Amino acid sequence: MVRRAVIFDFDGTLLDTLEDLADSMNQALAENGFPVHPADAYRYFVGDGMENLARRAAPPGTPPAGVKELAARMRDIYRLGWSRRTRPYPGVVPLLAELRRLDRKIALLSNKPDSFTREMARHYFGPSAFDLVFGAREGVPIKPDPAAALEIARALGLAPADFLYLGDTDTDMRTGRGAGMKTLGVAWGFRPPAELLAAGAEAIVHRPDEIPAFLGGG
Repeated sequence: MVRRAVIFDFDGTLLDTLEDLADSMNQALAENGFPVHPADAYRYFVGDGMENLARRAAPPGTPPAGVKELAARMRDIYRLGWSRRTRPYPGVVPLLAELRRLDRKIALLSNKPDSFTREMARHYFGPSAFDLVFGAREGVPIKPDPAAALEIARALGLAPADFLYLGDTDTDMRTGRGAGMKTLGVAWGFRPPAELLAAGAEAIVHRPDEIPAFLGGG
């Protein structure tokens, strides 16, 4: 079957954002007198939106109001520091160019706030790399709810079965499967391939240049 479009997760799939996220959250924690965490711990803190990140990083028993304040402070810090160490993964930029050459639609879907998602996508990939860019938006459930992925399909005038969905966490695998899309896990991201397979990945790709083979003919 020919896949006419690709939806990418952002953090851990196209961009290695881990250290800037960890640094920003750790600064917010330290300002509140809370313990900080090694960067590797954030592999399991991130992926489900900034408020969930703050909830996981905060000390157990932190009240909801404290979590919200921590998330808000983290967003303020991250706004000034998201480009310090973040970089595209090797091979991602050529992959996007190849997908354009193959006349595939390309979308980006992140649980990162929509404003950050759009600004960072422009900064690292240019203004026309993606046909659609969606981050977390008011009134739209975040992943793993498939609503935003299905919204992308409708906006592009394609059926869910026309899509490859790529990500690096179990959240992404559940999103893609819930939307009825062919779901691939990337081995270079924040979570191990075994987790992605357990969550329903139909295959694991180890390099970006392996992805066009899953598009089918044409």
